[in-house]
Amino acid sequence: MAKKNVKEEQFNYAAELRILKERGPERLYFLWGPEDYLREQYLAQLKKKCLPEGEDSFSFKRMDGPGLDLPRLREALDAMPFLTERTFIELRDIDLNRLPDAEEFIKLISDIPDYCTVAFVQSAQFEPDGRLRAVKALRSEGRELKITQQSQGMLTDWIVRRFAAAGKGIELAAAQRLVFISGSLMSRLIPEIEKIAAYAKGEKVTAADVEAVADHLPEADVFEMTELIAQKKTNSALSVLAELLADKNNEPIMIIAVLGKQMRQLYAARLALEKGLGTKYVMEVFAIRYDFIAAKLLTAAKGFTLSQLRFAVELCADTDYRMKSSGADARELLKEAVLRIAAGESHAAD
Repeated sequence: MAKKNVKEEQFNYAAELRILKERGPERLYFLWGPEDYLREQYLAQLKKKCLPEGEDSFSFKRMDGPGLDLPRLREALDAMPFLTERTFIELRDIDLNRLPDAEEFIKLISDIPDYCTVAFVQSAQFEPDGRLRAVKALRSEGRELKITQQSQGMLTDWIVRRFAAAGKGIELAAAQRLVFISGSLMSRLIPEIEKIAAYAKGEKVTAADVEAVADHLPEADVFEMTELIAQKKTNSALSVLAELLADKNNEPIMIIAVLGKQMRQLYAARLALEKGLGTKYVMEVFAIRYDFIAAKLLTAAKGFTLSQLRFAVELCADTDYRMKSSGADARELLKEAVLRIAAGESHAAD
């Protein structure tokens, strides 16, 4: 089988559906990546193309991981279609990084019959080890689709359509606020959109509606806390920290890790400002998909000096280490770190 081009760029759902419609199903697919909603949507379209009459026990087989039963896979590959043109084999969450018989696996996927489509479907957490021969073979023999989060324009359009289906319009600022506080994964946004649409009283959803009912990711709250520190609103920042700690799902060690990442990003953003670089540079350095988030980062960075941010980065790393090794109260260590950052501490030599 000829080698296929691996899709390394951002996943374009509409373009991939056009390819499927125009070319028809291929023999082997490798579907993985963080955007699980689009993964399932694409898989449904692929199944429909292969099995237009629907799933049945003759033409559709599903095997769930993490182990892979190679004799069963071989038997499924050899089974001829019955009352349909193709067979479809769905392999879910197979641990491709730990296959016990890679040679037999490679042999099987390199000789898939023309009448059969095999789809390896991985969970959002899976990351293939590209050094392994089995993974290399899967990529070379099949069509690999890394299903990533959508671009700003595509995601905003999708949010608008979801709200329209619920009978609501939405302001651009509200859509951006939703992405900022709840994340960009569609599967997470769907229940938030449903809640907000039910809550909003007007015909158009506002940022205030989003703020009132949408669930906040801890990363968003930490970002807001650092924005408040940059604005010298220490009491408000400490209120955000208290809310974070009030949630039992938020461990101090997780919060300090997120805070440390935020301080590193702010440090790089401040460097960008010092060198006259803008939003595009920050987006590239930190793989930020949405320009409004990069713009917020640059704005917050203006509230700190380079010396303060360098100190904050080191302080977060030291606090993380102390949490893991000293036996001291992690909550108190976290509060101390936030207070020292808010106080604008820096190295004396700077």
